[in-house]
Amino acid sequence: MKESLPSSIVIVSRESRLAMWQAEYVRDRLAALYPQCSISILGTTTRGDQILDRTLSKVGGKGLFVKELEVAMAEGRADLAVHCLKDMPMELPEGFELAAILEREDPRDAFVSNDFASLDELPAGAVVGTSSLRRQAMIAARYPQLVVKPLRGNLDTRLSKLDRGDYAAIILAVAGLNRLGLKQRIRAYLDPEQSLPSPGQGTLAIEIPAGRDDIKRLLAPLHDDTAAVASAAERSVSRIFGGSCQIPLAAYATVDGQRLHLRAMIATPDGSRIAAAEAAGSVDAPEALGEQVAGLLKAQDADAILAVCKAQADADPS
Repeated sequence: MKESLPSSIVIVSRESRLAMWQAEYVRDRLAALYPQCSISILGTTTRGDQILDRTLSKVGGKGLFVKELEVAMAEGRADLAVHCLKDMPMELPEGFELAAILEREDPRDAFVSNDFASLDELPAGAVVGTSSLRRQAMIAARYPQLVVKPLRGNLDTRLSKLDRGDYAAIILAVAGLNRLGLKQRIRAYLDPEQSLPSPGQGTLAIEIPAGRDDIKRLLAPLHDDTAAVASAAERSVSRIFGGSCQIPLAAYATVDGQRLHLRAMIATPDGSRIAAAEAAGSVDAPEALGEQVAGLLKAQDADAILAVCKAQADADPS
């Protein structure tokens, strides 16, 4: 006998415009698949949305955007949460699981500026805004003449800070700009060779309470095997190095048939020390490929780089 699906679903989401777009996107896809099911969105605010005067690496990192959503699910007020996978901790709390990885959007970084066409055009001393230590390290290594300053807030807030002249340019994820119909704000795309993406960048993930097999069945048509394999390899590297916002770490995997290619990088925040590695393997063993690439990074003294990152974080708790 065919197992029944739930008659109603509640999606919990952060209330930023991008987060709501993501929740609405999942809602609309589920509604098309299950027109008989009532699907609603519960908006909430997370600590990551509330604390805007400090960088993520100083106030708790990835979990800041997740905890309140998990509380809503644990209390039975919601059935699932939609996340940017790059914002997800490497290890989920007990009682939760990732039920679906959606097809990946463009994973690249975007150069956004009102006055300049690229990083190469920025004059010495120009201020570039980013919320990411990974992007900070990349800019510092390749453009030491530029000044990198923290940039917090949701996507619209970041763009408004650029527009009022706080920064000469900012670096954002292409995926978020595309999803909000802001592609025209992109002046240049930073290819992986210029700026290797963060693990899971451009990918949406759906988290559910563990054991909710009814929800998992409902989400199955949304799951994308290619994105899941790539993100598993990328997140494997991040997990080995602690998966923290305090570490400038990049990992980017691509799938070609049954082959999986993975590149990764770890650096000090000032970009003075960088280890980079790549390898290829089977799509059937993405975590193993991540472990292999992490081993190659360790062979380039990645642990010493990691120690520098942690020492700097401990010395600057503000």
